[in-house]
Amino acid sequence: MVRPHAPEPGPAVVLVSNGPGELSTWVRPLAQRLHANLRLRPRSSKAPASLHLVLVPCPNATGQERAAAEPWGLFERIVPAGRFWSLLLRPQRYGPWPQKGVVVFLGGDQFWTVLLSARLGYRHITYAEWVARWPGWNDRIAAMSDAVRRQLPVRYQHRCRVVGDLMADLSSFARREDPLPEGQWVALLPGSKPAKLSVGMPFLLDTADRLARLQPGCRFLLPLAPTTSVDELLRFASTSNPIAARYSASVASVEQGELVTGVGTRIRLLEQHPAHGPLSQCALALTTVGANTAELGALAVPMIVIVPTQHLEVMQAWDGGLGLLARLPGLRHLIGVLLTLWRLRNNGLMAWPNISAGRAVVPERVGAITPEEIAREACDWLDAPERLDGQRQDLQALRGEPGAVAALAAEVRGLLPRELNAS
Repeated sequence: MVRPHAPEPGPAVVLVSNGPGELSTWVRPLAQRLHANLRLRPRSSKAPASLHLVLVPCPNATGQERAAAEPWGLFERIVPAGRFWSLLLRPQRYGPWPQKGVVVFLGGDQFWTVLLSARLGYRHITYAEWVARWPGWNDRIAAMSDAVRRQLPVRYQHRCRVVGDLMADLSSFARREDPLPEGQWVALLPGSKPAKLSVGMPFLLDTADRLARLQPGCRFLLPLAPTTSVDELLRFASTSNPIAARYSASVASVEQGELVTGVGTRIRLLEQHPAHGPLSQCALALTTVGANTAELGALAVPMIVIVPTQHLEVMQAWDGGLGLLARLPGLRHLIGVLLTLWRLRNNGLMAWPNISAGRAVVPERVGAITPEEIAREACDWLDAPERLDGQRQDLQALRGEPGAVAALAAEVRGLLPRELNAS
């Protein structure tokens, strides 16, 4: 492939990722560490080197990833997923690219970073959570565990360093941010996609009302995903959502950053993203299944995972190709029901901490569950701080020791020109 040339001399570091979970738990911590260790634009306006973000096509992405990352002020250039193929064909459309650089895989399909690094003529490092799929094309592989390294052909194992789990750094980092007022806080995470919100919002509002009666001192917060808005949450909690009619909760008002239910339960709305600081201070989280279970696990926040199967007809929020098939017009209803039933029958463990451990570390409540049942179980957990501490310790043990972000940053630095590291 022909490498596009550019007049600017400094190297570029290009982080490649896909969805909101990867952006907040992998991309942002690494970008902050690289800025702390190196002089990079845009944080250092006169620095010779620059930091960029390229988003790649992915069925699990929301389309709002660029908007979520821009306020961080970490990247000189962000290329949205919709322009990825255009970037590959004509990189010069998106400004000058230095002749030297490093492409870092942090989510999506690993092959996209193979193509991008070849097109730009840059060196290439992959953060491999479970498997490194293209070791022959990688200059370096940063593995989450030694199991990843052992899977590599022997001739490529010398390229691999086990750095650990990037999410293991989240908890200690987050607890230094945004202290919450005193109280026993419970986080409500209804999901980020419409299919999950249509179930999660009315279910969790009803649960919060019931838990507030059982545990009067309990306080609630609801972090908004970067792809949702307060108006969207209100819509799914209103009569415009047919599922909401099956639950007793309603929204009376939104005032001073709090959602107030019809019976007076107050729920603090968090529009900052990521909300790791406030979340890490919660005693318990009630959450739908998905990437948020991985974030909560990394923050060591005890949780109850809920999957109310009485609403199978709207639960097309599964990942992968079959999930996309389930959302096809005309076929959506039948295939969505069959797909969800198959997943529930064959995929036993659904929360990421449980999948990682191969056992039930956090409770998963799957079936025709009710807000009353979940409220009572949450109350039992809150009344047993030793059980909460036990689950928190199990979650911390799954993630291992912190330090992976610093180790990965060191690997990236090792692929950059020596004169940059000396500056």
